Amino acid sequence: MKQHRDFINEVAEQIPEYRVKRAFEEAEKEILQIRLSDIREKLGIRQEDIRSFTQSGVSKLEARKDMKVSTLVEYLHDLGLTVEIKAYSQDRSSKKKEEFILLKK
Repeated sequence: MKQHRDFINEVAEQIPEYRVKRAFEEAEKEILQIRLSDIREKLGIRQEDIRSFTQSGVSKLEARKDMKVSTLVEYLHDLGLTVEIKAYSQDRSSKKKEEFILLKK
């Protein structure tokens, strides 16, 4: 894993910062997409078993790169999961990591 991080850091130093930021944002969207279907599959739930969405709706939702928080909460609730959204300070040097709970449902 260290070799991969070194490679990523080297590449990041050679391209403009805005492109690095955009690449990470796109990667996060892809990770969200993968995680949703993985969570459902790990729970042994089929797309057609989700109450609030049709099978095709679940397929589209899991393929989306962006969605409303309310849609995500409803989807996860249908999987039998609760949701907690927290906000953290971006200041990594701060010893006291303050967090704010934005949603707990």
